[in-house]
Amino acid sequence: MAVRETVTGEPDEGAVHGVSIGSAAEWIFGYGSLIWRPAFPYVESRPALVRGFIRRFWQGSTDHRGTPSLPGRVVTLIREPEGTVWGRAFRIAPHHRAEILDRLDVREQGGYERHLVDLYWPEEGASGVGGQVGPRACALLYVAASCNENYVGPSSVGEIADRALAAHGPSGANRDYVLELESALRAMGAEDEHVFAVAAELRRREASSRSD
Repeated sequence: MAVRETVTGEPDEGAVHGVSIGSAAEWIFGYGSLIWRPAFPYVESRPALVRGFIRRFWQGSTDHRGTPSLPGRVVTLIREPEGTVWGRAFRIAPHHRAEILDRLDVREQGGYERHLVDLYWPEEGASGVGGQVGPRACALLYVAASCNENYVGPSSVGEIADRALAAHGPSGANRDYVLELESALRAMGAEDEHVFAVAAELRRREASSRSD
């Protein structure tokens, strides 16, 4: 399958099809379920940061955490000049690259595109992911384009939590995705106000429902 690819910069410039960008990538950057469930072989993994983006639950999921009739909510990256996003970087072996990219293209087929970005590592000896130095490497990541049919766009924390509580897909309950992402980020020592707010609201609504 052909996946749209973009070198980070203006999102619609320099796009190509095929594997030219992926062929050059030694690292894969995960900011959603890849953090805790990469499901591909890798040489090493480590916390990393990308700049110029923020993470939001603005992408619908009809094939993993929801269905076409009740799409779930999953994260994508939104361009924000001053934004930063912590995630996990995976270094892949050259002889596994083509197989891994084919697998990821299927996993991320619901509107995501390949991008190349600079990675920043935590400072040597830093506790958690507080400081960063770099850029230290170039990585491939998948971002859902705002023009794709599953893109939902800006939504309130309450709207996202409501949908996450209701949706379920082949990969499991949407609420589990939200809470697993929160847990993975906290385990890294990473802050994400949006993710944490959605997770907190989800728990609040679950508790309220049980008490009714």
